[in-house]
Amino acid sequence: MLEELPCDLGQFSASFKAYENTQNTSDTNLNKRTKSIYTPLELQFLEMKKQNKDAVLCVECGYKYRFFGEDAKIAAKELNISCHQDHNFMTASIPSHRLFVHVRRLVAKGYKVGVVKQMETAALKAAGENKSSLFSRKLTALYTKSTLIGEDILFQINLFSDSNVEDVTTDVPDNYLLCVCENGENLKDRKKGDIVIGIMAIQPTTGEVVFDSFRDCASRSELESRVLRLQPVEMILPSSLSDQSEKLIKSITSMRLRDDRIRIERMENLYFEYSHAFQLITGFYTKEVPGPQKLSVILSLDKPVMCSLAAVIAYLREFNLEKMLYNPSNFKQLSSETEYMTVNGTTMKNLEIIQNQTDMKTKGSLLWVLDHTKTSFGRRRLKKWVTQPLMKCSEINARLDAVSEILQSESSVFGQIRNLLCKLPDIERGLCSVFHKKCSTQEFFLIVSTLSCLDSEIQALVPVIHSYVKTPLLQNALLEIPALLFPVKHYLKILNEEAAKTGDKTQLFKDLTDFPVIRKKKEEILGVISKIQLHLLDIRKQIKNPSAEYVTVSGQEFTVEVKNSHISSVPSDWVMVSSTKAVSRFHSPFIIENYRHLNQLREQLVLDCSAEWLRFLDHFSEHYHPVSKAVRHLATVDCLFSLAQVAKQGDYCRPTVQDNQREIIIKNGRHPVIDTLLGEQDQYVPNSTNLSGNGERVMIITGPNMGGKSSYIKQVALITVMAQIGSYVPAKEATVGIVDGIFTRMGAADNIYKGRSTFMEELTDTAEIIRKATSRSLVILDELGRGTSTHDGIAIAYATLEHFIRDVESLTLFVTHYPSVCELEKVYPDRVGNYHMAFLVNEGKSAERKGTSPEFITFLYQITKGVSARSYGLNVAKLADIPEEILKKAAHKSKELEGIVNMKRSERLYILVTLELEKKTLEKLKIQKV
Repeated sequence: MLEELPCDLGQFSASFKAYENTQNTSDTNLNKRTKSIYTPLELQFLEMKKQNKDAVLCVECGYKYRFFGEDAKIAAKELNISCHQDHNFMTASIPSHRLFVHVRRLVAKGYKVGVVKQMETAALKAAGENKSSLFSRKLTALYTKSTLIGEDILFQINLFSDSNVEDVTTDVPDNYLLCVCENGENLKDRKKGDIVIGIMAIQPTTGEVVFDSFRDCASRSELESRVLRLQPVEMILPSSLSDQSEKLIKSITSMRLRDDRIRIERMENLYFEYSHAFQLITGFYTKEVPGPQKLSVILSLDKPVMCSLAAVIAYLREFNLEKMLYNPSNFKQLSSETEYMTVNGTTMKNLEIIQNQTDMKTKGSLLWVLDHTKTSFGRRRLKKWVTQPLMKCSEINARLDAVSEILQSESSVFGQIRNLLCKLPDIERGLCSVFHKKCSTQEFFLIVSTLSCLDSEIQALVPVIHSYVKTPLLQNALLEIPALLFPVKHYLKILNEEAAKTGDKTQLFKDLTDFPVIRKKKEEILGVISKIQLHLLDIRKQIKNPSAEYVTVSGQEFTVEVKNSHISSVPSDWVMVSSTKAVSRFHSPFIIENYRHLNQLREQLVLDCSAEWLRFLDHFSEHYHPVSKAVRHLATVDCLFSLAQVAKQGDYCRPTVQDNQREIIIKNGRHPVIDTLLGEQDQYVPNSTNLSGNGERVMIITGPNMGGKSSYIKQVALITVMAQIGSYVPAKEATVGIVDGIFTRMGAADNIYKGRSTFMEELTDTAEIIRKATSRSLVILDELGRGTSTHDGIAIAYATLEHFIRDVESLTLFVTHYPSVCELEKVYPDRVGNYHMAFLVNEGKSAERKGTSPEFITFLYQITKGVSARSYGLNVAKLADIPEEILKKAAHKSKELEGIVNMKRSERLYILVTLELEKKTLEKLKIQKV
């Protein structure tokens, strides 16, 4: 059930009891006007609601969809529509043609929405035995945030206009459904908070399935990293989780607005028990998806992952979306220490890799800088690249080679390929909709015609690609596409374009040779129409009008129009259909009988065509995997063109990436995001970096507040990430040895939901870095120790940094306001360097103030050798518009405290010098005695 937006069934409890009582009453459905007795429609609704208590049901009634009871109240509130009492329930309604809009809106608010449709047509019902009973209805679809796929939520009009194609491509966010399972191996670990977690993440709209298994500590930093990377819209959780995990989930969901909030689905703990999971999975992969190899792949997964998979199978069955789990060879592991750089959740937030920390939007993030993609599927692929920098030098250089070729080639082929990607609909999602047999004819035709067009255009470019595209990554991706898309044209030829665009399934297939059921039904229809046409000769004789013809008025076909002055010639057994002042229209008994039969055949044809359409989609789905591979190739090409577009920006260079060196050497590097935001009018001040595992590998950075320290260290980290993505970087030159992970500790904020103070958050992050960092990592610590007293803060900062220098040996950037920490340069002169962000103190203005006001600082934003003895915090207070009198008092107090400290230092120095002299004097006396 939905955790944050529970469906209150209070008003239904009495209804269900009354409903059960009515089952024993023989005249339940007779007295329909009595308020205590339910109407047949209400009884039908109650029966469906009993099966779907956690869903808001939209019930088809003629040309509108109705909501009942609590569902009606929810619909009225969320959709801003009216709600009124009707018989026993409150009710609200929406027009049928607006269903897709309202389903999306309800789903966005976090509800599970069920669509209940009429399963009978008027004509077929009239011909059946139960002609006087209620229309049969059935729940045809369920939708949640992650399962928003199907005809009911698609735009049915103007799907083929250029503007609408743009609309299709803008809907690109990931729609991950994430299932989490915990496995506390022993009581001791559970008490400490340590636990093994298995996750399974699925994107029903794209068919992507990823899994992971990992050990996590009490802070749940590993789980948080994966949630932040995937950004799921919905999570499946056991009914009870560990306290630490519950706190994390609440913390993540509380940070979002309601429409962006993760929907939580709770399932019974039984689904997450290994014995039950094993039974469910073996049944699924032996009965529904036969093949011993598939089962062996699944059984090789870790137990918590298998438990997550079992819960996902059970959940997706509700939506008829379990088909995407049929092929385990497509399952991918989310994190691989040998394949991808470790970028945990804290680092992603601190470096603002996929969203900024101000309003949580993409603008202002690294992804925003790199994203020049033209397609939705390309954008999703680029997001994966950005959150998973590569570890293999050969793969990084393959991307860099491709980007370099696009950048430097003078051939027009690259422009032609780039143009192919413009204004494409979201083919990846469309294919998945086809695979699940939930697409409309309009969507299918759009997807297949687009793929066919791409096939033809790329096929035409094959000779040029062979001649002018040299890099293997680009060439292989482009040349494989035509073969993978080859089957598509066959399906396009079968379809009637006009019928596909209008959604007319009865005229959808051009050649009915392969559709004998439809052909037979159409022949029967033509036979009845032919009989009715022949009957026209008898009608002409009966009314003595040789020129009489059938007319169609207001949807009524085969009516015979007779002038009112000649109405006496109409036989008495004819039935009047309609009339005006001038004419009357009739049906003869023959027409009445055959017209009824014709309508039954037509409605049966619609049902037969719908069934054949589903079989047609099934047949097409056999080619789903190769066609999807072609789309992935297109996504890769789109990403490479995007990175080439980034490289065209001013002063970007190709980084040199090395496998066997531990170093980050950057000449005149710039922060990619700030540099883009400032543009050309305000040039970002470039800075260099020289970190080497065999030499100076630690930079201790001091300097005034707001001097640019944090921007500098983020700049180094982001350039490293960009290099390992395979992108050009904002620098004159850059050499990067493969980094296995970037770990950061920045900022000051508490975490109320996790029950942690600011200082506790600081130290929890630091402890995580100490556990995970290696000699090949880049570690960034910004003002460690500031959340406690000066002495404790200095002690923690000093000891932690020394641990990284001496034991971990990682490349480290350490920002501090504690001068004592800088003394580590003297202890480790070959490994540590002291730096500061340069600035100027305006001496003239400072002298005039005679120490009664803060100094006037000019920031130079330049990294410079040496230590800055002061942080000039009062200058920031002045910039923040702290009142002048407070500033003067603070300046006076600062001078006073500085004087006291200097005096104590002098006294201490005097004592040390005196002790040293006394020591030397005693040593001389001892020598003389000897």
